[in-house]
Amino acid sequence: MSRPENEPTPLEGVPDKVATELPQLTPDELRNTIIYAQELLRFHDETASPVEPGPNEEILRATKRDGYTEVVKRTTCAEECDDCPHGPYLYHVKEETRPESGTKVRWMFLGEVYPDEE
Repeated sequence: MSRPENEPTPLEGVPDKVATELPQLTPDELRNTIIYAQELLRFHDETASPVEPGPNEEILRATKRDGYTEVVKRTTCAEECDDCPHGPYLYHVKEETRPESGTKVRWMFLGEVYPDEE
């Protein structure tokens, strides 16, 4: 079965069974699944991922590395320019502890990813 053209692609590491089932869920079922997954992460003492797509962004791949997360994402302009979408671009994302308390997520832009690098 083929995916609709604009349907998101599962990130690397998502089990095939989960990737097959999720698109079939209703929006309410998806929201409940997200909540359940977040509860499971807390149960396993894991922190939430600092990698969240912003408006008009699509995360193509997120790979956890030692000390950072490697992210490849594509962006679309709000004005829908002729060159959209832009990318894919490679970033290193780190969650840093702030001296005054709390944390801050830092995105370090590394450059464009070419098809033979993906």
